[in-house]
Amino acid sequence: MKITILGAGPGGYVCAIRAAQSGAEVTVIEAGEVGGTCLNWGCIPTKTLIASADALHKTRNAEDFGLELNGTVLPNIQKIMERKRKVVDVQVKGIRGLFKSWGIKLLEGRGVIVDPKKIKVTLKDGSTEEVETDKIIIATGSSPAQIPVFPFDGTRILSSDHAINLDIIPKSLLIVGAGVIGCEFAFIYKEFGSEITMVEMMPRAVSTEDEEISALLERELKKKKIKLITNTGVQKVDVKADGVTATLSDGKTIEAEKVLVSIGRAVNSKNIGLENIGVNIGKRGEIIVDNKMQTNVEGVYAIGDVIGGIMLAHLASKQGLIAAENATGGDAKINYDVISAAIFTSPEIASVGLREHQVKEKGIKYKVGRFQFRALGKAHAMGEISGMFKIISEEGTDKILGAHIIGPHASDLIHEIAVAMDGGLTVKDIAYTIHAHPTLAEGVMEAAEDVHDMAVHCPKK
Repeated sequence: MKITILGAGPGGYVCAIRAAQSGAEVTVIEAGEVGGTCLNWGCIPTKTLIASADALHKTRNAEDFGLELNGTVLPNIQKIMERKRKVVDVQVKGIRGLFKSWGIKLLEGRGVIVDPKKIKVTLKDGSTEEVETDKIIIATGSSPAQIPVFPFDGTRILSSDHAINLDIIPKSLLIVGAGVIGCEFAFIYKEFGSEITMVEMMPRAVSTEDEEISALLERELKKKKIKLITNTGVQKVDVKADGVTATLSDGKTIEAEKVLVSIGRAVNSKNIGLENIGVNIGKRGEIIVDNKMQTNVEGVYAIGDVIGGIMLAHLASKQGLIAAENATGGDAKINYDVISAAIFTSPEIASVGLREHQVKEKGIKYKVGRFQFRALGKAHAMGEISGMFKIISEEGTDKILGAHIIGPHASDLIHEIAVAMDGGLTVKDIAYTIHAHPTLAEGVMEAAEDVHDMAVHCPKK
């Protein structure tokens, strides 16, 4: 069985390894670098910058922990970016090593599908090669959306790709969009010393999250003196010698040294030969697949950002595993009901399942349990007491419908609840499980107890 994968991002490379583990002869075609956007331009680079910002914040507040520092701690953006490159390089080498270990052939170039059994590859040296295959898995990902109002130049008008490679910290930064990417960069560059203004068309920051979580994040933005303007769009940006002038939908203007545009991503489905084989695509160019990751063309699968929907690296990886299993004779299906997600702001946000407003829209009778980080001894010891746990359950059945956390290590804490949901456990199952003390995970237990008004460390309601 020969399987060829277009793209070596978190969906493609994981898919390739699983297919090889299942005995397939695997070829991967990648125009950029293995690891895709996540490793080279997104998840890992931004988290590395966040780690530097977090370390800077801790040293600036060392006195709170009884520590005395001599001198001033300042961010060196060149060294920060060099550390980021080293972290990425290690991960890239790791993936390439895994490919070698499993006998996966990597062709570095751009592939175009000729027919369901053949892909033509233009290699980086300009030569071409044709790959004969039994199955094709498309994992070409996405790119920052190109919007005419914001012509990226990498100097004044930036995409997220540019923002992870700056060599000078801007004195002022206007961020268009207060979603996941915009908010993460807001906290990073504010800590580095930039004055930040965010403009968001929606009524609240991170509008895809639970409303209570958004409100708490907006409070933290205000604490850090990050200005947030909601219900407002940016109509145009004028580039000048010393910066940019943005004209808002209300007629007001904002001056800044640079503008970072973070208002969406476009799927990479063009110029890969889909029209040659008649693959069905949606209105935004997304490839349409079923719950087995199969397109309408037999033997052709698609995974990750290129199929649209929720664009998450770990979801792409799971879809890759599903596609690999089915392409090698299996019968796997994906379940979208339990997908955890994290936003690496300060504090972090994590969620799984339904938001409270979604539960209301569905007409489900429900209960909510909440618990504050400030009630945890571990949070006080860490000096990070902002945030809350929130668990939503179905009234009567005690089924967990969703959970939302904002606070330190939220991205790690959410998975206890995700496992419980995936395993069909109830809120009481979490509440009755003994949690170690002192830990942040006790907050999950107490929020579960609070669903039934039994949280020991909550005041009487």
